[in-house]
Amino acid sequence: MRYVFGVAFFFLGALWLISGSLFGMILSGMSIFFFHKDGSEIDLEINKYRTFTEVFGLRFGKWEELPEIEYISVFSTTESTIVRSMSAEATIKNDIIVLNLFYNGNHRIKAYSTTNKEDAFKIATQIAGILKIDILDATEAESKWL
Repeated sequence: MRYVFGVAFFFLGALWLISGSLFGMILSGMSIFFFHKDGSEIDLEINKYRTFTEVFGLRFGKWEELPEIEYISVFSTTESTIVRSMSAEATIKNDIIVLNLFYNGNHRIKAYSTTNKEDAFKIATQIAGILKIDILDATEAESKWL
């Protein structure tokens, strides 16, 4: 849904820009926020991770040492994106499943997010197997260890 808004803002902005309105440049520039993506990468060969921001395929982020991970948590949440433009505002909400790697008690690294619960547990199982850690299922009201 984000990409639909991004494409719509970009083309609307381009049309206004062609017609001579500088507001079109602002609207086209706003479309970048719909195309950006935040994420995490973990490289187990060099034992490092990074959180990154990606815009049009270019990733920006600093590699850091991967701490000793205690467990992986899988939980449900709602992701909200607020879009503001002059006098209009829209909030886009998506239900997502997030995988966090916990270390040093309550510190966490966001490892993965998806809208598919089965996919989340498949990835969590793979990560848990590689790192030899437990999985905490926090997708329901009552959390349980797997």
